[in-house]
Amino acid sequence: MQDLKDLRDLIRTIPDYPKPGIQFRDITTLLADPKGLKRAIREMAAPFENLKVDAVAGIEARGFILGGAIADRLECGFIPIRKKGKLPWKTIGQEYTLEYGVDVIEIHEDAIVSGSRVLVVDDLIATGGTAEAAIKLLQRSGGTIVGATFIVNLPDLGGVDRVTSLGVTSHSLVAFEGD
Repeated sequence: MQDLKDLRDLIRTIPDYPKPGIQFRDITTLLADPKGLKRAIREMAAPFENLKVDAVAGIEARGFILGGAIADRLECGFIPIRKKGKLPWKTIGQEYTLEYGVDVIEIHEDAIVSGSRVLVVDDLIATGGTAEAAIKLLQRSGGTIVGATFIVNLPDLGGVDRVTSLGVTSHSLVAFEGD
């Protein structure tokens, strides 16, 4: 069985994407590896298996892939968190700041039953802006956040600290220091 170092080795680094100076961490190579994908799903879900989780909320788009599998593993429902305008029913949204402006994520207004215990899932946490927006959106909708889980953490960008400051436990499988 692969260890965490091997999972790190399955993540491709693309230099200068989407702009010069960025080291893009591409998990599609990990997703393509059957043993790596199975290990990642198991390890992302493990800290939450003994907690009552009613739903996994996956952040578009790679959070859908991971979140669906984690929801299946935890035997709970799945809530897609999408970019503005992508959901077909009545929605509620949360703005968040990007380095080049403001964006909005949304869920269906009936996605959360008040008091539901929700796990937030995405592939990577960098500055934490999207994760923070997801947490606030889910809480505003009546959800209780049991944690957030990621494959990759870029600790120098402070995202985990941002999530922790909201009182949410964060779990990630690998870290890439310096970017």
